Amino acid sequence: MGRRLFSREFKVEAVRLVRDRGVSVVQAARDLDVGENVLRRWVKELSADPAQAFPGEGQMKPEQVEIDRLRCEVTKLKAAPVGCIASSV
Repeated sequence: MGRRLFSREFKVEAVRLVRDRGVSVVQAARDLDVGENVLRRWVKELSADPAQAFPGEGQMKPEQVEIDRLRCEVTKLKAAPVGCIASSV
């Protein structure tokens, strides 16, 4: 069995069960057939940043986009020849 994918709407509704309706994480996880730790992580993610939580497949948060851009730049800088300044003199 492969990894299951859940829509943003499903995750938000699962978190609402816990936060708004007072259902325990254990019970909600059983009812929804998801792991307790997965549901706890969803609650934490939605609480931390409701607008950016669960961005979807292939979509990154703005912070992650910037991190990836900087990693790419570092890789390019590391690949630059070390003695290029001295050789031009």
